[in-house]
Amino acid sequence: MKKNKVNTIIRRLASACLFAAASWHWVASAQDTAVFTLRDCMEYAISNSTQVRIQQADNGDSQIARRQAILSAFTPSVSGSAGIYSSFGRAIDPESNTYRTSSSLNNSYSVSAGINLFNGFEAVNNLRITRTALAMGLNMEQQIKDRICLATIEAYCNVVYYTQLCRIIGEQVKTAEASLVLVRKQEELGQKSHADAVQAEADLADKKYSLTSTRNMLSDALISLKDVMFWPITEPLEIDTAAVEEEALRYGDLPGHDGPGAEETIGKALETLPDIFIAKGRMDNARLELRTAKWKFVPSLSLHAGWSTSYYTYPGQDGYVASPFWNQFRNNGGEYIQLSLSIPIFNRLSRHSDVARKKNAYKRAEAQYEQTVRDVEAEVCRAIQDRDGAEAAFLLADRRAAVQKESFRLSSRQFEQGLISSIEYQTVSGNLLKALAERLDAMLQYHIKKRIVEYYNGTSYIEQE
Repeated sequence: MKKNKVNTIIRRLASACLFAAASWHWVASAQDTAVFTLRDCMEYAISNSTQVRIQQADNGDSQIARRQAILSAFTPSVSGSAGIYSSFGRAIDPESNTYRTSSSLNNSYSVSAGINLFNGFEAVNNLRITRTALAMGLNMEQQIKDRICLATIEAYCNVVYYTQLCRIIGEQVKTAEASLVLVRKQEELGQKSHADAVQAEADLADKKYSLTSTRNMLSDALISLKDVMFWPITEPLEIDTAAVEEEALRYGDLPGHDGPGAEETIGKALETLPDIFIAKGRMDNARLELRTAKWKFVPSLSLHAGWSTSYYTYPGQDGYVASPFWNQFRNNGGEYIQLSLSIPIFNRLSRHSDVARKKNAYKRAEAQYEQTVRDVEAEVCRAIQDRDGAEAAFLLADRRAAVQKESFRLSSRQFEQGLISSIEYQTVSGNLLKALAERLDAMLQYHIKKRIVEYYNGTSYIEQE
């Protein structure tokens, strides 16, 4: 009975292990075959970017500086000290103030506190500066994320382009192989010459070479995408190549856009872009630092207070009985309060030099802010023009590709019937391949340009559908 129970338990454990192993294999296979959309790629790139982590560490420093500015403005500095002093031989008697040969032990304690009542609004300006610096740090982080997203979009579209181009050329290779078989049969029947067969073989070789070159470019584009995403280079990565084309076709049916105009887009960009906020924050901080430097010419006022006490004894002295510790601790205690006014008179013109430097820094920050606004206005206008031009090019390329497809279909029938030569058929096939490749490139360019305009309208890249 016991042996049967043991065997039953062993069989159940083995079944459980096999089921767990099969489940783990299924989960691992599902993870390995996961298809990344464009949004997935951007999220992965942001979450693994070293630049984002570095900026987040800088934001942590800004938070610490903000906290320190608040504590410096509203809380006093408090310090305490304790000391013990022991002497041997001749020393001054604290009671009679005469020298005597003995050993003594002195113990002292003190607590002090101080706070600046007025220091030229430096504390208030520091609060504003640290608040702006913290907000700038968050915008710098968003700026880095936006750049990573745009680089991911471009790398992703390159992979999509070469993937679809490989598919298009692959279909051309199959068509060329079927044409070569047909030409050889027609050569056997005397309908085609040997030159036509050689020309068909050359056409097939050209398309196979193009397919191999495109596959190599696809591998290079995939490595670039992995690098942007911080994906392990040796690990496989599969992306959804159909979603981009479907999304672009959804917006490419009709020319023109009913969205915001150039002026409205510029206004939205000036309100939402991290570049504008960072430039404005630097200008505001430079203005606050200039004010702080000017206020250093006025007096500063501070308040200090403290308390101290001591204990002393002469150990080993005959007939001497020291007062108890707690009695001396209470009786020797003393307090003080101090109001200090510091008036700057002359410091080798260092304050004047500081004010002059801060003025130049403010002028520099103001000019940089104006230049940033100017650059954003030009970028928005250029992005809208590029989007509209890319859309028009895509619509024309789409129509031309449709015409070339119909021309290739008709030429294929004529070639099968022996009405056109291999050279003419190869020319039509090459025109179709070129039209399809240019349509694909125009579609992806329109996809990128459209996303950039939406970004300037206040929608971040990762939030766009």
